[in-house]
Amino acid sequence: MSAKSDQDNHSNQLNHNNDAYWQSRGEDERPDDWEDREEDN
Repeated sequence: MSAKSDQDNHSNQLNHNNDAYWQSRGEDERPDDWEDREEDN
């Protein structure tokens, strides 16, 4: 991976609205209730 794609991946994993965030936490994709889940944290 290039430095840019590494940075993009890192940013995506920190973005609650991105599938990569949820995949890095064991989900298949962003759940439908993702906004409610994040309010609980």
